[in-house]
This record gives sequence, C-alpha cells and structure tokens, in this order.
Amino acid sequence: MTTTTPGRTAEVELAIGGMTCASCAARIERKLNRMEGVAATVNYATEKAKVTYEDGVGVDDLIATVERTGYTAAPPAPAAPAAGDGADGDAGDAGDQGPPGELRTLRQRLFGSLALSVPVVAMAMVPALQFEYWQWLSLTLAAPVVVWGAWPFHRAALTNARHGAATMDTLISVGTSAAFLWSLWALFFGTAGEPGMTHPFELTIARGDGSGNIYLEAAAGVTTFILAGRYFEARSKRKAGAALRALMELGAKDVAVLRDGREERVPVDRLAVGDRFVVRPGEKIATDGTVVEGASAVDAAMLTGESVPVEVAVGDAVTGATVNVGGRLVVAATRVGADTQLARMARLVEDAQNGKAAVQRLADRISGVFVPVVIALSLGTLGFWLGTGDGIAAAFTAAVAVLIIACPCALGLATPTALMVGTGRGAQLGILIKGPEVLESTRRVDTVVLDKTGTVTTGTMTLHALHALHTADATDGAEGAEGADEETVLRLAGALEHASEHPVARAVAAAATERLGTLPVPEDFANVPGLGVQGVVDGHAVLVGRQQLLAEWAIELPAALAAAKDRSEKAGRTAIAVAWDGEARALLEVADAVKPSSAQAIARLRDLGLTPILLTGDNTAVAKTVAAEVGIDEVVAEVLPEDKVDAVKRLQAEGRTVAMVGDGVNDAAALAQADLGLAIGTGTDAAIEAADLTLVNGDLRAAPDAIRLARSTLSTIRTNLAWAFGYNTAALPLAAAGLLNPMLAGAAMAFSSVSVVANSLRLRRFRPLG
Repeated sequence: MTTTTPGRTAEVELAIGGMTCASCAARIERKLNRMEGVAATVNYATEKAKVTYEDGVGVDDLIATVERTGYTAAPPAPAAPAAGDGADGDAGDAGDQGPPGELRTLRQRLFGSLALSVPVVAMAMVPALQFEYWQWLSLTLAAPVVVWGAWPFHRAALTNARHGAATMDTLISVGTSAAFLWSLWALFFGTAGEPGMTHPFELTIARGDGSGNIYLEAAAGVTTFILAGRYFEARSKRKAGAALRALMELGAKDVAVLRDGREERVPVDRLAVGDRFVVRPGEKIATDGTVVEGASAVDAAMLTGESVPVEVAVGDAVTGATVNVGGRLVVAATRVGADTQLARMARLVEDAQNGKAAVQRLADRISGVFVPVVIALSLGTLGFWLGTGDGIAAAFTAAVAVLIIACPCALGLATPTALMVGTGRGAQLGILIKGPEVLESTRRVDTVVLDKTGTVTTGTMTLHALHALHTADATDGAEGAEGADEETVLRLAGALEHASEHPVARAVAAAATERLGTLPVPEDFANVPGLGVQGVVDGHAVLVGRQQLLAEWAIELPAALAAAKDRSEKAGRTAIAVAWDGEARALLEVADAVKPSSAQAIARLRDLGLTPILLTGDNTAVAKTVAAEVGIDEVVAEVLPEDKVDAVKRLQAEGRTVAMVGDGVNDAAALAQADLGLAIGTGTDAAIEAADLTLVNGDLRAAPDAIRLARSTLSTIRTNLAWAFGYNTAALPLAAAGLLNPMLAGAAMAFSSVSVVANSLRLRRFRPLG
C-alpha cells in the first residue's frame, strides 16, 4: 500500500521477512532512518515497516537497504478491494505473521525437538536413568535438536554475522552451539564418554576439570524451550489478528455488473466508480454506492452492530459488505477499493497494530544495544571465572547461562502483543483504535466534551409527546369535541403527514405507523409552505401545522393546548397543532430524541473520573433540556464549528486533558484539537478521520468501554515491560555468578516470554459493561 503527497513525500508499507526478535526490527529501522529523506518505523509483531520517503528515494532503494541489512522486504501484494482492500493480501495477514505453512513448520520443529529432548533432559536430571552408555544415547537424540531444531536460530545468526550484527538469535545460536560442542569434546576427548559415567543434577556449579561434564540437556532443552516460546508467540499473533482478518473477509467476492443492459458477473476488484450493479435479496452489497433503482432493507449488523435493517430507496447511500434482505436493488458505485468504508475501518485496525507507542520505541532501542552488551558480559564472566581458578567447566557454564538467560524475547514482545490483542479485541467490539499513542491519552483524560446531535441524541426528529383533549391524561381537563383520543389524533395527523417529505412530518408519520400500522390515504392533500399540511382524512377536514395555519381557518388554540405549546417551545421542541372539523384537538411535540443509552453512558464516564460537558450549536433551551435528561451539569450552547475548537482550547488552557465525542463534519476540527477524539461510527467521514477512536455502532456506551479498553491495554503494556526489564535485570547477575545452569536459564527465559504473551492475551477477555 503506497500513498503519495504530491511533489513532496510518499509513504509505503513493506512486508519484512527474516526478523526473529525486536533487535532485528531495531536494526532495520536504524538502517532505513540513516537514508537521507527517509523516516521509518519497523514493527516486529506485524513484520511490517511503514516508511515515509522524499523525492529522490524509490521503493527499490528501500528494499535494497533492508536486504543489505540481512532481511527481505517487499510491498504488500495487491488485495481485492471489496474484501476490505486486503482480504487476500498483506493487510489480510496482519497479525498472521506469515503463511500457515510457516507456523506448521515451526510446530513440526517444536514437536520433533520436544520428543527428542525429553529423554535427554530426563537422563541428565535423574541419575537412576543413567545406564551404562546413556551419554551416547543423549548425543544421538540431542544432535538433531541442536542442528535441525535450532537451525532457524543458526541461520539468522550467520546472516547477521555477515552484516556485522548480533541479535537474540546470536545468543541462542552461540549458547546452544557452545554447549553442544563442549559436550562433543568431553565425550570424544575427555572422560565423559567412558562407560558408567554419571552426571548428577545440581542447582549450583560442580567445580572440576570439565572433561567429565556434558551439556547436551542444556543445548536440547534450551532449543526446545525457545521453539515453544516462538510457537506460542506466533499463535498469539494469529489470534490477535483474527478480528482484522474477519473484518477483511466481510466483503463480497464477485458482483453482477450491468453492461449494456445485461448482467455480467465479475470479480469485485474490477468494479469502478460509476458502475451500476445488481444486488438481489440475500446478497452482500459489493461496494459503497447509491441506490438508483428499487427499494429494500439493508442489514448492516456486521459493520455497525445495529440489529434493525435500514430501509433504503432511490437516492439512499448503501455501504459495501452490508446485506440486502429485501427487494432487488440497482446500485451505482461511489467508492471502490481502498476508499470504501470497510477498507477504511480495516486500515484503522491495521494502523494501530503497525504503530508504536513511546514505550515500544524505548524497548526497541534497548533491545538494539542489549545483545552486544550481553555477549561482552558473557565473555567477561568467562574470563572472571577462569581468573579465579574455579575451573573451565564452571567458567563455561556461567558464561553460557549468561548468553541464554539474556535473550530479550519478553522485552521485544511486551508492547506489540498487548497492542495487537487490545486493538483486535476492540475491533470485535466495534471500537477502532487508530494508533498506539492514543493509549497514553486515555490515561490522562479528565474531561469529556460531547456533541449533542447524533451523539447524545439520535440526530433524527421523533414524536416526543402528544397532548390530546378529552383523554384521561389531558393536560387541563378541558371539555371539547368528542373522540379526540390519542389513536384518533395519530391516525388523522399521521395519514396527512405521511404524504409529506418534511422531517417533522416524517417523525409524526413514523410514530403513527409504528403504533397503528396501516394509515388511511388522504384526499385533497395540500402542502402549505412554512406552515404545515391540510387535507381530508376519513371524511374529516384536517389541519396539521403551526398555530398560524389554524388561524388562517379562524381556529383558535384552546388554553390547555396553548399552555402545552409554550412549555414545549421553552424546552426547545417543535410544537405542531392538530385540528379537524373546525376545532383544535391536539398538540404534538417533535424533537431530536435522546438516545436511550446516553444517560447510562454519561454515568459510566463519571465513574471513570471524567467530567462531562455538552457542547452544541443548538439553542440554550434545547441544550439544557438534553443535558438535564442525561445527567450533564455543564453546557456550552449556540456555538459555531470554529467555536467548538475554541471551547476545547479553553478547557486545555485550564489544565484539563480533554476527550471529545462527536459525529458531524462540524465536529472534525474539535476532534482533532482534543487530546483524545472519539468519533461516532455512524457519523461523517470527516469526523471519523479526525478522531483517535471510532465507535462503530453509534451507541454512546461504547465511549466508556473504549476508554476502559485503552487503559487496560496500556496497563498490560506497562506490566509486560516491568516484568521483562525486571527479569533481565535480576537474572543476569545470577547467571554471571554461576547460580543458574544453562538449562534452568533457558527455562526461565522461555517462561518470561510465554508469561508476557499470556498476560497480553488476557485482554481478549475484556468485556463491555453492557
């Protein structure tokens, strides 16, 4: 995937091969960044490099630099656009860490090495198993493990050595090879090969001349432990990327395109903007577009989580990967490939997994210098022990233990595994984290600013209340015309409003249809611009609209309804009078309804220690009414889009760390200005692009869940780093002091890596509050 800024810079994402640890990633990153006009970030977990380069540098130059460093690089393979711009390509393998064949090969090496090394370790640790020629059986079993099982480590070490580099694989290769070669010398040239030789298991160094000691169990055991760690790392990466792969696979694979009036079935990657294609009931919509023929209902649950299908007709926009559950549609493609909503959602997840937080950059820098320091420490340990006269065996054992226990697996995995699992879990829950730097922001946030329309409210007009004369709950108990009950009001007003396209009319018609079902067809319908509608329904002359419309027909509003109208307007709602047969019978209140989940979401944000503020361009009366309904005390109303930015800046100037939640184009600048931007996924593209987090399903309760998930991910990263740093800090002196033999050192090192991965995988159990 390559993007270009005209005349200035370009960006490419390279798939990197051959990396085996964070030190490899740090080395590649360092080499790329030394190139003039190049800024690169290499991620070991995803095996990708994001490179920004200026004019004069080409992709081939970048690939050549990586190859000279000892690794492979290639641009990601092009993907089928409708499958999310990466369903079959590199993006679809984010988190896969290579084809399934590589994982299968790693599993074979692990199981083969495990079967061979178990008896070797058992014989070395249990003297009762040491029969007369046990040491030669150990050599026979251990040799394939050290040569074949550990071959990936040896190969990587040789490659890096040719380029003057030392990585974690260098430690593994040197440590296991040294133990194996020493054992060969002891068996063929020392006393270890004599019949009846015993090798008791000890936790401390047995000092002697070394000619009777073999370390085959260390070489085989360490190889197996490390292979196990690598295998579980690879599996965890595949699991962490499962959400992204599932997202990529949502799209349709082929589509019926209209060519000269005929349908032609073609792969989705051949679709172009402007093409018209047919979507039959039960089929997935191939790409984003606009309905040009037909009407249907579209199920978008897989993308938005909304369980109710959305009705669409000519002129309505539809999204790729959603399912047509009604009639036949003809859709004109408006966005294809990487521009579709599904592709953008997938990129948000992948970008988060490719990015790096500051803590990860620190870990990579440390890993980059760690290996040479450890090798120097190992040589120093060897020299010290030899200098003290404790014997070659003791010196050799301590030096090998230093090499093995220092492998920085845990350090390199601490951040990427937690980040990948956290973002993957977020994608499953409809929470898209744009970048790892977001995690730091969520920890510091203390104020959350919420847009009103479309965020706290539904963003569509809804019938809020009905005041009808002559009902049990009439507001003033006035006596009026007979039969003015709620159902009669809704039937007559709804039938008339159903013929209108005005948003207020649609709200009344929708409420009437929902409650009564089929509505009568009006006669002599007429729209009175700016005032309302009139017509004949069931033989009644009906008026629905402003008070001025009734006044034109010399109809006065009764006191009870007039009082209701005043209260409605003071609350910022729209009041509609309903009259028939020459008398005013009811008043309807229409407003942008508060989402049912908003009050609960605000309460949860408060529980997280955040102060909510409502920020809106609506009038103050409306804003205060909505704020009171959901439990917000502070309101900033009647602001223009640029004023929203200023409002966020003022809060920041007061020392607050601000999160902004919005959904509209007018929120985009404020979302970008805020320390943490959360976009409602049902909102505009501009808002989504400007935000750090996207809440796919539009439920405001996802906002506190998103902050909780981000904070949990950050906490997991910190725990992982603390464990990894603490482990290396504590273990190296013990190994150098000769208190750990190489076998136990290898087991501890592998346990450290597996612990970090297991701790990260706990994020998969994150649950929304519901």
